[in-house]
Amino acid sequence: MSLPYEKMLNIGSLIPFLYDESQKGLPEGKSPTEIITNFFEKYTDLKTEKEQIDLMFRMIQYIERQVVLFDSIEDAAFPSLHSENEKGSLESIYHIAQSQGKLKQVRERIEDFTTRVVFTAHPTQFYPTNVQQIIQDLRDAIQQDSVSKIDMLLQQLGKTPFINEEKPTPYDEAVSIIYYLQNVYYQTIGRLYNEVNQLFFTEKHPLKSPIIQLGFWPGGDRDGNPFVTAEITWKVASLLRTSILKVYYKHLKIVQRRLTFKHVSQPLKELNDLIYKNMFDENGTIYLDDIKSRLQRIRTILIEEHNSTFLNILDDFIMRVEIFGLHFASLDIRQDSRIHQKVINQIVEKYTGINLDNATEDEKIEILTNPSFVANPADFEEEIVVDTIKNVYQLKDIQKRNGETGVNRYIISNSETIFDVLNVYALFKFCGYQDEDIKFDIMPLFETIHGLDGAETTMNKLYNLPVYQAHLERRNKKQSIMLGFSDGTKDGGYIKANWEIYRTKEILSSISEKNQIEVIFFDGRGGPPARGGGKTHEFYASQGKTIANHEIQITIQGQTITSNYGTLPQAKYNFEQLYTAGIISDVFSSNTSQISPDERVLIDKLATISYQKYEDLKAHPSFLPYLENMSTLNYYGKTNIGSRPSKRGGDKKLAFEDLRAIPFVGSWSQLKQNIPGYFGVGTAINELKKQGHLDEVKDLFKNSGFFKTLIQNSMMSMEKTYFPLTSYMKDDAEYGEFWTILFDEYNLSKELCLEISGYSSLMQDEPLNKSSVQLREKIVLPLLTIQQFALNKIHHDSPLKETYEQMVMRSLFGNINASRNSA
Repeated sequence: MSLPYEKMLNIGSLIPFLYDESQKGLPEGKSPTEIITNFFEKYTDLKTEKEQIDLMFRMIQYIERQVVLFDSIEDAAFPSLHSENEKGSLESIYHIAQSQGKLKQVRERIEDFTTRVVFTAHPTQFYPTNVQQIIQDLRDAIQQDSVSKIDMLLQQLGKTPFINEEKPTPYDEAVSIIYYLQNVYYQTIGRLYNEVNQLFFTEKHPLKSPIIQLGFWPGGDRDGNPFVTAEITWKVASLLRTSILKVYYKHLKIVQRRLTFKHVSQPLKELNDLIYKNMFDENGTIYLDDIKSRLQRIRTILIEEHNSTFLNILDDFIMRVEIFGLHFASLDIRQDSRIHQKVINQIVEKYTGINLDNATEDEKIEILTNPSFVANPADFEEEIVVDTIKNVYQLKDIQKRNGETGVNRYIISNSETIFDVLNVYALFKFCGYQDEDIKFDIMPLFETIHGLDGAETTMNKLYNLPVYQAHLERRNKKQSIMLGFSDGTKDGGYIKANWEIYRTKEILSSISEKNQIEVIFFDGRGGPPARGGGKTHEFYASQGKTIANHEIQITIQGQTITSNYGTLPQAKYNFEQLYTAGIISDVFSSNTSQISPDERVLIDKLATISYQKYEDLKAHPSFLPYLENMSTLNYYGKTNIGSRPSKRGGDKKLAFEDLRAIPFVGSWSQLKQNIPGYFGVGTAINELKKQGHLDEVKDLFKNSGFFKTLIQNSMMSMEKTYFPLTSYMKDDAEYGEFWTILFDEYNLSKELCLEISGYSSLMQDEPLNKSSVQLREKIVLPLLTIQQFALNKIHHDSPLKETYEQMVMRSLFGNINASRNSA
């Protein structure tokens, strides 16, 4: 409260009064405008609007820093709140396997199982690198209980800008995540690998396959982001390569301190010098095989001439080189299917004169898979066509420099037909690739309800297409398929989206098996439950035998990167929990993993009813206007949080299908209404209750791990919901009726979720997470009041509208980071 922030001497003592006014006034039906007006009259002598605005901006800055302090405290407490051998840890799996005589099964499963965590650059994380470093130092100071260090760091925090002066570029976003690769994940994944080896394998028969693989989207994800160009992709791929070399150089210094022996120290020095030379050169000539062969020669000498002294230290380094190669994390390429179609149409028309829209299916397949031309970017004028062709050409060079693992997946958003996949295959062919040179997994992303419904037909046709069959043969008969929880929920509502994805996985598992293809599912999950986040580990542990479980692959983004994977203890815990979920599901799955035919009928009814309720909401004439005029939707794209626009389609009028899931879900979160996380759940359960099936739904919650996780995640969304904040809207002539629809469904959903679970309060079985949510909501309540006050001023066309718009944008940051998984 006494921090010497600029012009902030009494801010710390004023905020509790605003909190008190909000906490008492909002449930009584007072509007944020009344609360703010009353606060200024009672607790300040500020008379002019300009002075009051100035104070509110400073309060926003102060609360942001309170959030950072709480983050640091929570991060510092993490190791003492989570023991090394708690449920889901490697150690607990070992003891369970030992007691049940399943060690051999677990060992076999580990040798055949990988978890891929893919870091995306979606605009939900805004801390600049210097703020991230202060948070890290603050956490360490709290753990050391050093009051003087904490005091100095808080002073530094007070004077350090929290917001970017300009929008980050995709390259900036890459730099931000590479910070974690270098400082957290290199150590964490190495330690986990060693732990698996020590628990389940022996020195004579060590584990040779990776357990965790990292994926990377900044610089490769073109979908809706015009700033990701071929040039950016090349720069990011080079940055990943030089970044891992820097880490190797540092690690090798530690190895050199011990391996000071004859015939060993000199080759180590030569390797270190070679790495040093290449880590500053984007066009360096070092290759992975060269590093590996040098290390193996040194290893042989160490064994034969020096009695294997310190072999474990060398082997630890060799293991990291095996895991991270020269790529550090695999760069994925992603683009929207509609863009591909546009590019393909222009290329084909340019070189053949054929309009693909008029061609038959067979003619299209022949043109796409057996072209009579090679495309040249210089032959085209439209930027997206030129850049797409350049990108496809450069991918071969990136593979050569960073290794095949450096970039070997091409994801197609909004996939709905076989041509969405074949168009990407065609791009490689059009750019001169021979069939055997296409060392890429071409991956459809089914994310709309329509796309999910058609996934079976699409994949069946592809599996039976001779040219694609031959491609899969070259890819070891493996097909990766991405499923979008974020857009699925936005499109179809909470229960429907999750159930559709579950069933689609079952269907695709079955047809892939029939075609002797190993299908690997990659789940596009966001931070909050509404976008597939929440209790992720429990979700995977509850998947039954009807879903292929060769790998777990998920996206991690936004604040979830910093909140769940931002420190060594957190990253180790969450990587470990995610990895073991796949082992548990396969080796120890219980009856709760299997959904019986009767349970399926029940979930299907719930999904259908909730979907209709959500569809009715989307069809309401106030749906989009409410989001545009009463929420923060329009301000996501204006903030300097991320490089990607908040909607597809440029500046044209807002259409629901162009709206991105992040600002959509995030706007509901800022309103403290969290609609995508539960809307329709209450109506669905209530309908079955009226039909006399409530006991069956209670049994479903008790017996189905899938359904229980779904409802518990929905409860988390509701715990973060606070309708008193916006209760003033119920009297709004334009939006009052719409607000009441939302509020009624929230009350119904809360009441019935508690009834079927038997809980007396939301998140009853998660005391730690619940405490965290409640404390964070308490911190940001004054911030939310200020935000609503500003939105109301904008809504009523204040003469200072632009200033209040700035206030809304500034208030976004603290709310986003306090929620930790709000978008």
